[in-house]
Amino acid sequence: MAARLVKQCTCLLREATRLSPAMAPVSQLRLARVAHKTLTFSATSRSSHSPSSLTELVERDQVFTPYPERQEVDRLIEKATSPQELLELVGGDQSLHHNHAALILIRLSRLLSEKPEDKALLIQDVRFQQLLHLISSQIATVWHGTLVKLLRSLYILELPKTSKELQSVEQEVRWRLRRLKYKHLAFLAESCATSMQEQHSQELLAELLVHLERRWTEIEDGRTVVAIMMKAGHLSESLMNRLEDKCLELVEQFGPDELRKVLVTLAAQNRRSVPLLRAISYHLVQKPLPLTKGMLLDLAYAYGKLSFHQTQVSQRLAADLLSLMPSLTPGEVARCAKSFAFLKWLNLPLFEAFAQVHERLDPTLTSLEPTLQVDLVWALCVLQQVREVELQAVLHPGFHTRFLEGKCLKDQSTLQKLLHINATALLEHPDYKGPLLPASALAPRPSAPDKKMTPLQKELQETLKVLLGSSDRGCLEVATRYGWVLDAEVLLDADGQFLPLRDFVAPHLVQPVGNQPLPLEAKRVAFLRWEFPNFNSRSKDLLGRFVLARRHVLAAGFLVVDVPYYEWLELKSEWQKGAYLKDKMRKAVAEELAK
Repeated sequence: MAARLVKQCTCLLREATRLSPAMAPVSQLRLARVAHKTLTFSATSRSSHSPSSLTELVERDQVFTPYPERQEVDRLIEKATSPQELLELVGGDQSLHHNHAALILIRLSRLLSEKPEDKALLIQDVRFQQLLHLISSQIATVWHGTLVKLLRSLYILELPKTSKELQSVEQEVRWRLRRLKYKHLAFLAESCATSMQEQHSQELLAELLVHLERRWTEIEDGRTVVAIMMKAGHLSESLMNRLEDKCLELVEQFGPDELRKVLVTLAAQNRRSVPLLRAISYHLVQKPLPLTKGMLLDLAYAYGKLSFHQTQVSQRLAADLLSLMPSLTPGEVARCAKSFAFLKWLNLPLFEAFAQVHERLDPTLTSLEPTLQVDLVWALCVLQQVREVELQAVLHPGFHTRFLEGKCLKDQSTLQKLLHINATALLEHPDYKGPLLPASALAPRPSAPDKKMTPLQKELQETLKVLLGSSDRGCLEVATRYGWVLDAEVLLDADGQFLPLRDFVAPHLVQPVGNQPLPLEAKRVAFLRWEFPNFNSRSKDLLGRFVLARRHVLAAGFLVVDVPYYEWLELKSEWQKGAYLKDKMRKAVAEELAK
């Protein structure tokens, strides 16, 4: 107890050093008298343990004014509507105390936040430089709340990183971090973290993150934890872990907007925090929260991006979006369909409504962002709803050249979808006249060197090698000109015997090896394996992407041998696996002959 009182008295004595030099001796003497009274009182009174006893003595002795009384200059600062009105207060008749200069700068930043052309002129103004000098000379006397707002304002006004006045404010903030309230730390994280990271003090940012993490238990409201998570969570793994714990603690207090922001933040950082996702899902299902169209689209995006499937949440999102279908733009329809595709969850009424919106797409297709245009046309190919005008829009050379030359993963993914769209035009639209992708775009791309084979893929290849006996009888991992890779390809004659594959023409390859035409009644067979992620959630129905792949392979003249994971897992021996593939080939040939 005595140690705590001594600490509090020390804080009071420290405040005395911040007063004007003329008043400092008197103030220190009065503060010392208060401290002496406090210690004497604590030694003789049983009630000295009350936290209010020191406060009562300070108030009775009137050591110093907590905050200057409002003056006419305060009203003028608040009412100012132009930078000139504020600058006229500098060097005028008004008496400015140590906080007024900071308040003027804060007001200036608000007035000029959307006028970058005026910021450069302001920085060159002599009166602005006087303000900076005044603040720098009295920075230790600026109050905590004003100080953090001042730092944000200097960042908004785009003072150069080398500015001595800016460095002075940053240094003062660093010295005070331990004494700032958590709301001040949260304010810095929300409004200044990005500027610190990209342009200014990395040291201040590092210390701020440390203090935010160490004092995370002081967070008391949902808005604070969500704001820090959005602005600073990605900068520190340990801080983000603490914030997720605090979200779990406060999630019952969250409104729909807070829930949306948390989910979008998790999705942006690709953090699949299962306990937090379960808690948020529970409240979305149990509470009748009003969800706007934007919230529904963001929630669908977040759940899809994180691949977190919760049936009741998906049902609610689908039902709410279905009621809003007339108001959805084509771009929103595309994004929504893509989100549910990531979830591998099919709601027939919703997707039927998506398909009906298709009729409104033609006038707006070219106004969409290019990647979104490709996503949309590709989805229509999956649904077998694409029309010639939509194919022409994305296969036109003026449109797709940017993706052919792109090196980033996003461009390569878009190019892959363009190959599928090109294959749809070739294989499923015999009357399509063009344009098509150039031959150079159809060449297979090398796979990632660190890509690992799945257990099913490895076992299937080993079984096929034994079954074929010779590499001349078939090929593994066949990259086609349609953007799909076959697990294996073989040729069977009329008697079901293997033919030397490389001797015959292969129109599905970009660079065929053989030149002999196929013998009469010969059958070209493709093996396609289907892994667990290739299916809709909790079903044996393939996802749209793989339905499209199977459809294209059939249209290219192949018989298809499907090898789904759930059938392969039941095969225990090598003999069973070989017999399974032989039986599958016989059935594929028999079904073809029966047509």
